[in-house]
Amino acid sequence: MSDYEKSSHAQGQHYEGLAATYLIQHGLNIIQRNYRCRGGEIDIIALDHNTLCFIEVRFRRQQQFGQAAETVDRRKQQRLLQCAKHFLVSHAQYQQHFCRFDVIAITLDSRQQAQYHWLKAAFTE
Repeated sequence: MSDYEKSSHAQGQHYEGLAATYLIQHGLNIIQRNYRCRGGEIDIIALDHNTLCFIEVRFRRQQQFGQAAETVDRRKQQRLLQCAKHFLVSHAQYQQHFCRFDVIAITLDSRQQAQYHWLKAAFTE
Protein backbone atom coordinates (compact mmCIF):
# COMPACT_ATOMS: atom_id res chain seq x y z
CA MET A 1 0.00 0.00 0.00
CA SER A 2 1.47 3.39 -1.00
CA ASP A 3 1.82 6.28 1.45
CA TYR A 4 -1.06 8.03 -0.33
CA GLU A 5 -3.30 4.97 0.04
CA LYS A 6 -2.37 4.66 3.73
CA SER A 7 -3.11 8.34 4.29
CA SER A 8 -6.38 8.15 2.37
CA HIS A 9 -7.41 5.01 4.24
CA ALA A 10 -6.61 6.59 7.62
CA GLN A 11 -8.57 9.70 6.67
CA GLY A 12 -11.52 7.54 5.61
CA GLN A 13 -11.44 5.66 8.90
CA HIS A 14 -11.33 8.95 10.81
CA TYR A 15 -14.43 10.38 9.09
CA GLU A 16 -16.28 7.06 9.30
CA GLY A 17 -15.60 7.16 13.05
CA LEU A 18 -17.00 10.69 13.26
CA ALA A 19 -20.07 9.59 11.30
CA ALA A 20 -20.60 6.57 13.59
CA THR A 21 -20.42 8.82 16.67
CA TYR A 22 -22.90 11.23 15.04
CA LEU A 23 -25.31 8.38 14.29
CA ILE A 24 -25.07 7.03 17.85
CA GLN A 25 -25.81 10.52 19.18
CA HIS A 26 -28.92 10.49 17.00
CA GLY A 27 -30.19 7.19 18.40
CA LEU A 28 -28.87 4.59 15.98
CA ASN A 29 -27.33 1.32 17.13
CA ILE A 30 -24.19 0.48 15.13
CA ILE A 31 -24.18 -3.19 14.13
CA GLN A 32 -21.04 -3.25 12.03
CA ARG A 33 -18.49 -0.98 10.40
CA ASN A 34 -16.62 -1.66 7.17
CA TYR A 35 -18.63 -4.71 6.11
CA ARG A 36 -16.82 -6.20 3.13
CA CYS A 37 -17.90 -8.69 0.54
CA ARG A 38 -16.67 -9.55 -2.93
CA GLY A 39 -18.71 -6.77 -4.49
CA GLY A 40 -17.66 -3.93 -2.23
CA GLU A 41 -17.93 -2.44 1.22
CA ILE A 42 -20.56 -0.80 3.37
CA ASP A 43 -19.11 1.81 5.70
CA ILE A 44 -21.68 1.50 8.49
CA ILE A 45 -24.61 -0.84 9.15
CA ALA A 46 -26.94 0.34 11.90
CA LEU A 47 -30.41 -0.08 13.33
CA ASP A 48 -32.70 2.94 13.44
CA HIS A 49 -35.45 1.45 15.60
CA ASN A 50 -36.68 -1.40 13.36
CA THR A 51 -35.04 -0.14 10.18
CA LEU A 52 -31.73 -1.61 9.05
CA CYS A 53 -29.62 1.20 7.60
CA PHE A 54 -26.78 0.71 5.17
CA ILE A 55 -24.79 3.92 5.36
CA GLU A 56 -22.20 5.32 3.00
CA VAL A 57 -19.90 7.99 4.45
CA ARG A 58 -18.59 10.68 2.12
CA PHE A 59 -16.14 13.43 2.94
CA ARG A 60 -15.21 16.57 1.07
CA ARG A 61 -12.76 19.14 2.35
CA GLN A 62 -14.49 21.88 0.34
CA GLN A 63 -17.92 22.17 -1.22
CA GLN A 64 -16.79 24.17 -4.25
CA PHE A 65 -16.31 20.93 -6.23
CA GLY A 66 -19.77 19.60 -5.40
CA GLN A 67 -21.50 18.02 -2.44
CA ALA A 68 -20.04 14.84 -0.98
CA ALA A 69 -23.35 13.02 -1.38
CA GLU A 70 -23.29 13.66 -5.13
CA THR A 71 -20.36 11.25 -5.43
CA VAL A 72 -22.60 8.24 -4.68
CA ASP A 73 -23.32 7.52 -8.32
CA ARG A 74 -25.43 4.72 -9.80
CA ARG A 75 -22.45 2.35 -9.99
CA LYS A 76 -21.66 2.87 -6.30
CA GLN A 77 -25.33 2.42 -5.44
CA GLN A 78 -25.37 -0.93 -7.25
CA ARG A 79 -22.30 -2.11 -5.32
CA LEU A 80 -23.91 -1.05 -2.04
CA LEU A 81 -27.10 -2.92 -2.96
CA GLN A 82 -25.15 -6.10 -3.76
CA CYS A 83 -23.19 -5.87 -0.54
CA ALA A 84 -26.39 -5.27 1.46
CA LYS A 85 -27.94 -8.39 -0.10
CA HIS A 86 -24.84 -10.35 0.88
CA PHE A 87 -25.11 -9.05 4.46
CA LEU A 88 -28.78 -10.06 4.68
CA VAL A 89 -28.09 -13.57 3.37
CA SER A 90 -25.34 -14.10 5.92
CA HIS A 91 -27.18 -12.42 8.83
CA ALA A 92 -30.62 -14.03 8.87
CA GLN A 93 -31.67 -12.22 12.06
CA TYR A 94 -32.02 -8.98 10.05
CA GLN A 95 -33.90 -10.34 7.04
CA GLN A 96 -37.32 -9.20 8.29
CA HIS A 97 -36.23 -5.61 8.86
CA PHE A 98 -37.15 -2.78 6.55
CA CYS A 99 -33.93 -1.63 4.83
CA ARG A 100 -32.81 1.89 4.03
CA PHE A 101 -29.77 3.31 2.23
CA ASP A 102 -28.43 6.51 3.76
CA VAL A 103 -25.53 8.81 3.01
CA ILE A 104 -23.69 10.83 5.64
CA ALA A 105 -21.91 13.68 3.91
CA ILE A 106 -19.22 15.40 5.95
CA THR A 107 -17.69 18.69 4.90
CA LEU A 108 -15.47 21.14 6.73
CA ASP A 109 -16.61 24.68 7.42
CA SER A 110 -14.35 27.75 7.32
CA ARG A 111 -13.08 26.93 10.84
CA GLN A 112 -12.27 23.34 9.74
CA GLN A 113 -15.14 21.98 11.86
CA ALA A 114 -17.03 18.95 10.55
CA GLN A 115 -20.52 19.65 9.24
CA TYR A 116 -22.88 16.68 8.79
CA HIS A 117 -25.60 16.25 6.21
CA TRP A 118 -27.53 13.02 6.75
CA LEU A 119 -29.55 11.94 3.75
CA LYS A 120 -31.98 9.28 4.90
CA ALA A 121 -33.21 7.03 2.09
CA ALA A 122 -30.71 8.65 -0.27
CA PHE A 123 -31.56 6.03 -2.89
CA THR A 124 -33.68 2.92 -3.30
CA GLU A 125 -33.34 -0.35 -5.10
